[in-house]
Amino acid sequence: MAKEAFVRSKPHVNIGTIGHIDHGKTTLTAAILATLAQKGKAT
Repeated sequence: MAKEAFVRSKPHVNIGTIGHIDHGKTTLTAAILATLAQKGKAT
């Protein structure tokens, strides 16, 4: 059985964060996701 091809139907981006503990990496990620969710672009 052949696998179906994966179709990327919308733009995507990978974001990596580095930094010391308690410097806001998780807060930044949550803010980005919240903004995307408000615009209906978070999945």
